[in-house]
Amino acid sequence: MSKSILWRILRGFGMFWWDFLVGDTPELFVSTVFILAITAVISEVGHQHSGAVVVFLPVLVVASLVISVTRAVRKART
Repeated sequence: MSKSILWRILRGFGMFWWDFLVGDTPELFVSTVFILAITAVISEVGHQHSGAVVVFLPVLVVASLVISVTRAVRKART
């Protein structure tokens, strides 16, 4: 397999995953990664903070969606 064919395959694979994960709303991808990281950190701190994760996770998800919808509405109006 030549280098150019391998490069095209790898580039296509990467572009597929970029489009699948990021798509038109990169803020949702970034916020999802951020929310998962925050949840993992809170969970690793200790079992006594697991209640905080149960409350914190939905709040972060809703905030992320509100920011995304607000940005989309603002973009549609311009």
